Amino acid sequence: MSPRLSIGFLTLAMTIGVGASFVYNPPQAHAQETKKKRRKEAEAAPVVLNAAAVAELQKIATDRKLRIEDLSAALKTYLPSGTHDEYIIFASGGHSGQVFMIGVPSMRLLRTIAVFSPEPWQGYGFPVGEEILAQGDHQGTEIRWGDTHHPALSETGGEYDGQFLFIGDKANARLAVIDLRDMETKQIVKNPLTVSDHGASFVTPDSEYIIEGGQYSTPLGFSYASVDDYQSAYRGMVTLWKFDRAAGRVDQTKSFALELPPYFQDLFDAGKKASNGLIFGNSFCVESVTPGFKIGEVNFEAGCSQRDTDYLHIIDWKKAEAVFAKGGAKLVNGFPVISIKTAVDEGVLCLTPEPKSPHGVDVTPNGEFVVVAGKLDPHVTIYSTKKIREAIASKKYSGTDVYGVPVLDFDAVMEKQVELGLGPLHTQYDDKGYAYTSLFLDSAVARWTLGGEYASLHSEEPWKLVTKTPVQYNIGHLVTAEGDSVSPDGRYLVAMNKWSLDRFFPTGPLLPQNFQLVDINSPGTTMPVLYDMPIGVGEPHYAQMIKADKLKPWTIYPAIGWNPHTQSIDPTAVKAGEERVVHDGHDVTVYMTAVRSHFAPDRVEVTEGDNITWKITSLEQSMDATHGFCIGGYNINLSLEPGEASTIHFKAGKPGVYPFYCTEFCSALHLEMLGYLVVKPAAPDAKLTEATKQ
Repeated sequence: MSPRLSIGFLTLAMTIGVGASFVYNPPQAHAQETKKKRRKEAEAAPVVLNAAAVAELQKIATDRKLRIEDLSAALKTYLPSGTHDEYIIFASGGHSGQVFMIGVPSMRLLRTIAVFSPEPWQGYGFPVGEEILAQGDHQGTEIRWGDTHHPALSETGGEYDGQFLFIGDKANARLAVIDLRDMETKQIVKNPLTVSDHGASFVTPDSEYIIEGGQYSTPLGFSYASVDDYQSAYRGMVTLWKFDRAAGRVDQTKSFALELPPYFQDLFDAGKKASNGLIFGNSFCVESVTPGFKIGEVNFEAGCSQRDTDYLHIIDWKKAEAVFAKGGAKLVNGFPVISIKTAVDEGVLCLTPEPKSPHGVDVTPNGEFVVVAGKLDPHVTIYSTKKIREAIASKKYSGTDVYGVPVLDFDAVMEKQVELGLGPLHTQYDDKGYAYTSLFLDSAVARWTLGGEYASLHSEEPWKLVTKTPVQYNIGHLVTAEGDSVSPDGRYLVAMNKWSLDRFFPTGPLLPQNFQLVDINSPGTTMPVLYDMPIGVGEPHYAQMIKADKLKPWTIYPAIGWNPHTQSIDPTAVKAGEERVVHDGHDVTVYMTAVRSHFAPDRVEVTEGDNITWKITSLEQSMDATHGFCIGGYNINLSLEPGEASTIHFKAGKPGVYPFYCTEFCSALHLEMLGYLVVKPAAPDAKLTEATKQ
């Protein structure tokens, strides 16, 4: 070896590591030092705009035709490289079936969390994670997509605690549990009562229960009944899934549901503080229409909006829990359901009128009020939870519905109505006594003042529209910083717009949707739009925004050999020095480790038809040192984060040579991180024996 070559090889070896015992330290330490240095420099030397700096900025603004508002928005959202966002949004991924992590104020997409759909980069469903996906299959049908709508962060005392995230799938009535330590889905629960839902997921203030409301009424338990028997055989429902925080899983044995009238129950929200113990859920199509198939007959669009009002459902979940505990539920498809009659007899359920075709039902942070927005009414209607409790106690009813459910007198429970604009949908809150409501038809966000205890937080007249900010276009949900908790922060709002039209370069006839960041930090009439973020997946619905410092994600798994599905060390995980291939007849077990830049062993020989168990442990303990593992032709693709242990099972197929390699660029010798799976032909007599057995 020449001296020059020797020096070059030595330098390369020091850079990437040679031999199984070498542990390479990636550049995060350097990055952290650079970040600290930049912060110190910034603190020591505040920005001073001298004449030259002003001239340069003026030139940039002139060349790019920027307004002063554009420069202000850019400064408010720009984060220098290496600095982190103050807030994290967890947004529904719509038809992708996933969840998006988005930073605020940068509006950078940080990660897609795989939930209801296979996701190759994370190796979710290929085949690791397949057992979780299979939990959501329906009556033997494999379901590998979802329509995610409403994420809910776990709460302690009504505050986001940053531990878990729940998300519902409207299309298939499923609920998923995500552990925020590694941002991975741990459980999918299929509702045994209904095919689809909408009102999931929402949590009670200490995450005792995850609420999953239904939507389109059907015979409960997947049974059959003619649409002509709608009134007698079709029902709505709301399910209370018991959450075991220590296990990080839904405990289905302690979960139950309430049978509801066959109105289309929509969104739900749990009471907090003054209204803790109650659940509020709106509905539409109280008319219970049963459309025909012929032209000229009534359809759902017209039939479901004939009445002037629908019904707000008010449920005492603590009384319901007591009814369930004493055996007051019947089994429907093996799942406990409290009947309408029992719920009424036990004081669990009542109704009150609400504006027709409502969509949002949102409890104020102190639990004092419930805000309902009717899509066909320019007002929001505010209910007093104190008045609701008093009306229930004194039985101030205006009658009952056709199913015998008592209806609280509207005037006895209504606090105020505020006219905001066309198409009000959803409401969020800040820390200054303001509420924010999305206006779908106006394509705007309305800011208005709350009354009651909130009147002391602002100097304006309570229950009054303050301002409207146009957004682009047709806003659905919106989210404010911690706006669903007992202590919202204000500062930022994100409008989740269904259309984008002229906002971005056309991507063909199918256009992205648009998340717009709005600055709500100033009181009064100032609410500028700061940023447009294209969302190239349809159709995201709702989001929650949490302080970033409440999240404590792992950057590496706690120990080598970690099983992410049990969140503990796998006792069967392969350790360094235990790498081998064990043949036991037609059963083959591969014990493998992965470390930059090789797999050990890197040659695995099996015979056609062998049953293979392949165990891999990542020996990495450095942040961001992720490896992938794929075998071409076998639909196998894994993501191996530092310390992770994974096991897959498959059958050796057609004889041949199948390379396996690392799919995550991990080092300078990444391309050399490979091996061969060699599948030898089965002996002719063995093939004959197998054919005879069949």
